Amino acid sequence: MKTIFSIGHYSMNVFGMFIGIGIVVGVLVAIKEANRKKYSIDTITDLMMYAVIFGIVGARLYYVLAFNLEYYLSNPSKIVAVWDGGLSIQGALIGGALVSLIYARIKKINLWRAADIMAPGIILGQAIGRVGCDVFGYAMKNEYFWGILRNGQVLHPTQMYESMLNFILFGIIWARRKSVKYDGQLFFIYLIGFSINRFIVEFFRINPIFIEPFTVAHATSIGLILISFLELKVLSAKSNDNNEVEIKKYSISTQEILLIVVMMIASILIYYNWIWS
Repeated sequence: MKTIFSIGHYSMNVFGMFIGIGIVVGVLVAIKEANRKKYSIDTITDLMMYAVIFGIVGARLYYVLAFNLEYYLSNPSKIVAVWDGGLSIQGALIGGALVSLIYARIKKINLWRAADIMAPGIILGQAIGRVGCDVFGYAMKNEYFWGILRNGQVLHPTQMYESMLNFILFGIIWARRKSVKYDGQLFFIYLIGFSINRFIVEFFRINPIFIEPFTVAHATSIGLILISFLELKVLSAKSNDNNEVEIKKYSISTQEILLIVVMMIASILIYYNWIWS
């Protein structure tokens, strides 16, 4: 990982910095949505705090179990060495979701309404955080200009593929957020969209194979998509069909589109001209 600065035995790397920025931006967007929906900001911030903490735990455990179990069984002390790399975003989602379910049960809150509020911030945070990732993909068969030269090979910058797809998904979620028909709909649309993004990007990444040519992450994406469709069907059946919904399904201003485009361009420039120049 590319290090920004070091103090004694501790250091700040680029990936950690961008994850931190993504978390902060995601929380701010969630607070903005909570204000719009007149939902308790304290509840949202508490929920996101627990989701982040247990998301990191889930990301590490999932990586250890699904991606490199043999190594960690031989080196158990390395399991907690998060600073050495090895986190799975899908594991983070699973860990965050589990603690959110527990929190909602204890506090007796409407989890799906809260999940809809958090969904835009989650995907935007993912888009920003992925910019600093240093996990590249396969070597390009044809060397395109956007490839990254590493160890004599031009590699697919899969982190930027995923980041750009996530920025696009954020735009879709942001446009859709005012016209959900029932609580939970927006969150599961996000989960389906992100799983599709990851499924696509996974074809360019080097990960353990589940069933040739599909990886463990492919299988996880399919599982999340199936669960999401099932939950959407259940929530739709339970919802009140008389809920008022805006006639315009997707509503996003020119300024918001420009802001998303600017964030995408800034991410590309930072990635190519600072991180991996």
